[in-house]
Amino acid sequence: MIWYPYQQMKTMKEPYKIIDAEGVFLKTPEREMIDSISSWWSVIHGYKHPVLTEAIKSQADQFSHVMLGGLTHEPVLKLADKLRDFLQGDLDYCFFSDSGSVAVEVALKMALQYYVNQGEMERTKVLSLTHAYHGDTFKTMEVGDDEDYHFILEAYGEKKDVIHVPTQIPALEQAFEMYHQQLNCFIVEPLLQGAGGMRMYDVSFLIKARELCDRYGVLLIFDEVATGFGRTGNRFVADLVQPDILVLGKALTGGYIGHAVTVANRKVYNGFYSDDSDKALMHGPTFMGNALACSAALASIELFEEEDYMSKIYRIEEITRREMAGFTNDKIKEVRMMGGCVCVEVKEADTLKGYQQFAYEHGVFSRPFLNCMYAMVPYIISEEQLVRVLDTMKAWFA
Repeated sequence: MIWYPYQQMKTMKEPYKIIDAEGVFLKTPEREMIDSISSWWSVIHGYKHPVLTEAIKSQADQFSHVMLGGLTHEPVLKLADKLRDFLQGDLDYCFFSDSGSVAVEVALKMALQYYVNQGEMERTKVLSLTHAYHGDTFKTMEVGDDEDYHFILEAYGEKKDVIHVPTQIPALEQAFEMYHQQLNCFIVEPLLQGAGGMRMYDVSFLIKARELCDRYGVLLIFDEVATGFGRTGNRFVADLVQPDILVLGKALTGGYIGHAVTVANRKVYNGFYSDDSDKALMHGPTFMGNALACSAALASIELFEEEDYMSKIYRIEEITRREMAGFTNDKIKEVRMMGGCVCVEVKEADTLKGYQQFAYEHGVFSRPFLNCMYAMVPYIISEEQLVRVLDTMKAWFA
């Protein structure tokens, strides 16, 4: 029996069974529906894209996987080189893993050990945002701040090594003044906080964060697992403000296969580069640098570049703003839009009960959570298809 995610198995409704998928459509035995959330925000090129499919098939004809311990291979070398050229600044050093949560764990471990390697043993605390979500492994839950997902940690009592701050500059400045000598890093989902409620904030907060991290010698980590590859209307928020460590996942492979990467700048990398074996990063996921995943990621990045995906994202935002202009309802708290994301936050979560089935009957797959109805569509979506998604969202309140 399958144990499904984020569900009470005793009371869950039967999931929709997918028998095929192509373009923006998921197909059940009864109907096809537009995937308005890109399989948890990852399938940016849509389903059954011939370029990505061929990349995986071609690599499988050679080999599907070899460990990176004592071995290496062409796809992982090419992907590391591609990311070095694709990313801004000196984000040049790639540590691969098999999921976004693990990649964030690696980033947090890097930040702690960076200072341990320098003998600064007192820097054990992490600064994070309120309403943060960074994954469901234990350290990522600890730096997260979402009781709907991470209430289990209450069993351990009060968090001792994580400080949470809102996305307000005065609160950020105060936190750095109080804790800077104990901080090893500040981790953020930049501009857009996903699972914590699709919360959006201004880049000025990140500019100030970079300034404070530099002033107090604290590493800045951007978790762009969800926001990377255009979702905020920027290729990466790291193009606007440079972090010391960048985490990518989800759309890295176009959503075709699980893979993630933790990318460090030269300063962080040099903090481990030594004749002393004790200063090495002792971490190694079995499937890091998987050859199939690296091949898919290379093909995905090339599609993103060659087909000017940023123009597609700008068009998605333009259409979304046009269609949602002036839309309101007594049950709605706020409508928020940014790049390839739109969120309708309602005042009461019960307002959204039944919406998933309503959307399904209108040919749209949606998965509202908490008090958020949202869309993060594949970037290949047509105007007609996007309007259909947005009309379905609005129709629920009619």
